[in-house]
Amino acid sequence: MKSQMDRRQFIHTSGLLLAAASAGSLSHSSAAAEPGGRIKKAVGWGMIVEPKLSVEDKFRVAKDAGFEGVEVSRHASKKDTTEPQELARASEKVGIPIHGVSNGSNPDLEAAIDEAAIYGATTVLHVVRTDPETSYMDNYRRTQELIRAAIPRAEKKRIKICVENVWATFLIEPLTMARYIDDFSNPWVRSYFDIGNVMRWGWPQHWIEVLGPRIEKIHIKEFSLKIAMKDGMSKAFDMPIGQGDINWKRVREELAKIRFHGWATGEVRGGDRQRLAEISTQMDHVLYA
Repeated sequence: MKSQMDRRQFIHTSGLLLAAASAGSLSHSSAAAEPGGRIKKAVGWGMIVEPKLSVEDKFRVAKDAGFEGVEVSRHASKKDTTEPQELARASEKVGIPIHGVSNGSNPDLEAAIDEAAIYGATTVLHVVRTDPETSYMDNYRRTQELIRAAIPRAEKKRIKICVENVWATFLIEPLTMARYIDDFSNPWVRSYFDIGNVMRWGWPQHWIEVLGPRIEKIHIKEFSLKIAMKDGMSKAFDMPIGQGDINWKRVREELAKIRFHGWATGEVRGGDRQRLAEISTQMDHVLYA
C-alpha cells in the first residue's frame, strides 16, 4: 500500500515520536526484551584476513578470538567468494552462527532474505540512500515501497529487515529514522544502529534514547572528532575502539534502559588472529565494562 503522507503530515507526526517513545508506547523487540540476556559479540566475515585458511578454520579463528557470531556480506558471484551453502555448513560444524547478512543498498531484498535463510540468520541489513536528482519525499516513499514489497518474504522466512544509518545523506537524525521505521507499522522492519556513524551528526546515546526498542542490532566502531577535523572524516574511524570521542559509558546506559541484548558486530579494519583478538578485547571493554 502506497504511503499517502505529505510534507505537512511528515513534519507533524515526526514531532510526536519522542513523546511516544518516552511513554513506552512502543513494544520491545525480541532482541531487546530477552530476559536475563547479554549483548552478543560478533565479527564481520570480511574482517577475518587469513587467506591461507579454510572456511572452517576462519570460523574457528573468530571463535578462538572470543566472538560468538559472524555477520556476512551479501554473496556475489565472483571466483574469490564462498558459496552460502559452504559458509552455512562450516558455521554449523564449528558452532558459531551467522547471525545476519549485510545487503548494502542492493534493491533485491528478497534474494538477500533468501540467502539469510540459508545461514539461519535473523536479519538482513539494508542501507537506504538518497537521490539528489529527485525530491526528498519522493525518495522517502520510493525506498519505503521497496522495503514494503519485501515484508511478506521477510515474515515468511522469519528474518527482519534492518535499516542502517550510514553516511548516505538521508535519515541522518534519530526522529526521522524512527518515523521512517514506524511508518511500516510492522515488526519485521527494524533499525540496525551503527554507533560510530552517527558521530558525524550527533551523539549515539541520543539516537538510542529516541530509537529505543526499534534497535534490533548494532555495529561497533570508534570515531575521533579531533581527527575528523584535522585529517578528514574517513580517518576518524581509525582510532582503536574505546579511545575516541564516543562516550561508551552513556551508550551502555542507554542500551541498558531499552534492555538491548541483541548482536553487536565489530565493523573496523580486520586482520589476522592477533588483530581479531585485539578487536575482541576492545569490544569487551566498551560493551561490558
